[in-house]
Amino acid sequence: MSARKVAAVTGGSAGIGKAICQDLLDKGYQVISLARRASDIAHPRMHSIEVDLMDRAATAAAARQLAHQFEVTTLVHNAGVIRPAPIAEVKLEDLDALVDLHLGCAVQLVQAVLPAMRDQRFGRIVLMSSRAAVGAQSRTSYSATKAGMLGMARTWALELAPEGITVNVVAPGPVRTDMFYDIVQAGERERALAASIPVRRLGEADDVARAVGFFADAANSFVTGQVLYVCGGTSVGSLTL
Repeated sequence: MSARKVAAVTGGSAGIGKAICQDLLDKGYQVISLARRASDIAHPRMHSIEVDLMDRAATAAAARQLAHQFEVTTLVHNAGVIRPAPIAEVKLEDLDALVDLHLGCAVQLVQAVLPAMRDQRFGRIVLMSSRAAVGAQSRTSYSATKAGMLGMARTWALELAPEGITVNVVAPGPVRTDMFYDIVQAGERERALAASIPVRRLGEADDVARAVGFFADAANSFVTGQVLYVCGGTSVGSLTL
């Protein structure tokens, strides 16, 4: 196995994160999932660190464990939650929690794995934003923190490019996961949403995993600081959830 093929994926135990883990395993990576529960993927190169990434102290401990046990050169920060609310009902504690998960956790993990990337003069960092970064009703905390990822990624891309480390963002649109069905009920509402998407279907977790795989590929060293919307065209139109 190439020393470059060691990937850490947050939220790797379910949904999009699980699909990303499986895709990277299929490509020959050693994969470490950081999530509240262990991955159920049975594979000799699949590892798990159980951690609540909304807890800064727990995340710091998990980041130290990750850096001690593995020389990670690919980091995919996929873990996320929504906590929807119209502006009149937004709770600052929800905003704080999403800042910790979407932004603070990314900083902690990048700082932990950066020495290994710098030693090899190679690294791939992929942040999972959202189509909601361009605006979505009832998503104040979610949209704000997912948009914040774009600024972080562009800044890190500029800082780290001379060291062979790329930083990019994948921004999914409506993708069929458990989190999606927490917001959208299956049935007529789901069908109506699919019909409103320019490509006339909902996304699948594998659609997103393939985009992450592109940015993670060692051959794609001339692509950094970019945002790829995997959203069926909804980032250039309108979307009503």
